[in-house]
Amino acid sequence: MSDIVVGDELARLINFIPFQRRWLADKSRFKAGMFARQTGKTFGTCAELVEDCIEAEIARKRTRWVILSRGERQAKEAMDENVKPMTRAFWEIYRGLMSGPVPEIEEGEFRVTRADGSDATYKQFEVIYPGGSRITALPANPDTARGFSSNVLFDEFAFHANSKAIWGAAFPIISKGWKARVVSTPNGKTNKFYEIMTEVPTIWSRHTVNIHQAVAEGLDRNIDELRAGLGDPDLWAQEYELQWRDEASAWIDYDLIAACETAGYGRKRYMEFDINRQLTVCVETGEPLPPLRGPVYVGMDIARKKDLTCIWVAERIGDVLYPREMIIMRRAPFAAQHDELKRIQARDRPVRFSIDQTGMGEPFVEHAQSYLGAYCCEGIIFTPGSRFALAAMLKESMEDRKFRLPVGDIDLRADLHSITKAVTQTGAVRLVHDGESDGHGDRFWAAALCVNAGGGEAQLIRYLSVRKAGFGDGGGQGDDLDDAFANRHGRRPVSHGRFGSGAW
Repeated sequence: MSDIVVGDELARLINFIPFQRRWLADKSRFKAGMFARQTGKTFGTCAELVEDCIEAEIARKRTRWVILSRGERQAKEAMDENVKPMTRAFWEIYRGLMSGPVPEIEEGEFRVTRADGSDATYKQFEVIYPGGSRITALPANPDTARGFSSNVLFDEFAFHANSKAIWGAAFPIISKGWKARVVSTPNGKTNKFYEIMTEVPTIWSRHTVNIHQAVAEGLDRNIDELRAGLGDPDLWAQEYELQWRDEASAWIDYDLIAACETAGYGRKRYMEFDINRQLTVCVETGEPLPPLRGPVYVGMDIARKKDLTCIWVAERIGDVLYPREMIIMRRAPFAAQHDELKRIQARDRPVRFSIDQTGMGEPFVEHAQSYLGAYCCEGIIFTPGSRFALAAMLKESMEDRKFRLPVGDIDLRADLHSITKAVTQTGAVRLVHDGESDGHGDRFWAAALCVNAGGGEAQLIRYLSVRKAGFGDGGGQGDDLDDAFANRHGRRPVSHGRFGSGAW
């Protein structure tokens, strides 16, 4: 049976929209599609995979496809909602030409040994045809990308964390003669999908369908309702009208970052530890620390193995928080992280520390409070709501020019720009890391926590000792108590406006 007949049966079985039929008819080896959200791009692209496997089964051959999705949930959805129903429908049509039971989805594990010798395990979802053809869906990362020799579909590729590294791992396999399919909506200009869709000259056969084209060709969508429901003109332009708007998705754009960079401030301390928790690198760069001119606030995003620990130290001069020191730690044991906090405490006597208390941060913050004091060490548990509030505080402070940045730190610029706005399946907007910067947005969250720590003016409290107020026995005991408290903490008490409690 010819390819044309199978394609005709596919079109008869499923009512494809014209732009989906154009995609299916294009047999190019390298094919890329940029489709608006909610236009059925995964449905159309998965249909090609099923068609290819059915054709191979009829010809008594075998083929292999791997779907690399942005996450485990999306990989399962691609199989359950697209590959599985299409496969069963085709099997009913062609079961006289093919023997064996109806293929079923199997859920298993995919194991890979990394270059450093460590092992990694991922969930995989797979359809295995009786003749040996198969379609496998996996969450995308460099491990899974290099683990197969097959045709590959990169689904929603612009949203894959670290898309350039994934592409670097997968392309040597694809280049051996397999086919590549790349589909997504836009997500800024910092990812590999942007390069594929814009490079000149190109090996790619490219398809582009925005929401207006899709509806004009028969897609049942209410454009006005979708636009009003999203409520964000920049995201609408990017995700539905397919405009390359890098700053539409970035929470903090490069113009705002540049506007907040201020010369003469900020020292950087970078520390790296090996797998035995031994310090291997300790480098200090940037401006020398000047004498203190105002109260100090500290934000800390903690990590242990994969991500970076970042401590942001800022000094309030007038109503502006200026960077004083930024400490970056890679694979740092918690003892070393506590040592850094103690060093900052002894040097600057910060008014408040605001520390990530999520997950493993719970015992970390509890221990930090034992030597910093619960009154000036605040733990923040990251939830979608608290993350959004922290990010909003940071952005507003930068827009008001009340939070400044050191000049010329490329990693910092990339990290601040890496937190992006993404639209969920329900239409809600949430903040995610784009996966392209060093770390996991750690400098961004340390800066946001620092703004939270400094979220109010520090003012001296007027107080009068018990003896001077006319109480006690007149023997000076009140003065002694006041002096002992002040001497113990090295300064007079202050009040922190945002939190409404005293701090020493």
